Amino acid sequence: MTLGKIGLVAAAALIAGAAHAQDNPQVGGADMFADRTIVENAVNSPVHTTLVAAVQQAGLVDTLNSAGPFTVFAPTDDAFGMLSDDSLSALMMDENREQLAQILTCHVVATNALSDAIAGMIADDGGMHPVPTVGGCTLQARMSGGTITLTDENGREATVTVADVRQSNGVIHVIDRVLLPAGQAG
Repeated sequence: MTLGKIGLVAAAALIAGAAHAQDNPQVGGADMFADRTIVENAVNSPVHTTLVAAVQQAGLVDTLNSAGPFTVFAPTDDAFGMLSDDSLSALMMDENREQLAQILTCHVVATNALSDAIAGMIADDGGMHPVPTVGGCTLQARMSGGTITLTDENGREATVTVADVRQSNGVIHVIDRVLLPAGQAG
């Protein structure tokens, strides 16, 4: 292949990649790519650095890179900032890895659920739909205006701020609060 043809192939790949990203919402100003995994896209999100560090610390990278499908309700750095510094520091300690993994998997559902499907389940269930998570928590999904909200077992409410960020192994919905298993305070 000549240098000119290589340049054309590279340009075509860049254009295809950019077009592919345009099909997906941006997160924190960063393009998200539907042909990448949840972890690959999260690493590129400037508003999910704490989540990525927590996923690494909890040993969940391989799981969230696997085929899935998964729906991840992904708390932003600001959402993690709502936890006390002491609580977050303690969760990131090696001896609390199991607790951290449970909290994180309480944000994961073992299916690919886009927002229109979630809204439909909420409507079908009379305004509230239970969402069982991989971590053993049950979130309650509701509609507030045209926006999905989730309530954890402690009554903490998170709002989906960016919905339907497609991934190769599922979907991410960005949320504005960390959800916790029953009895855990932040």
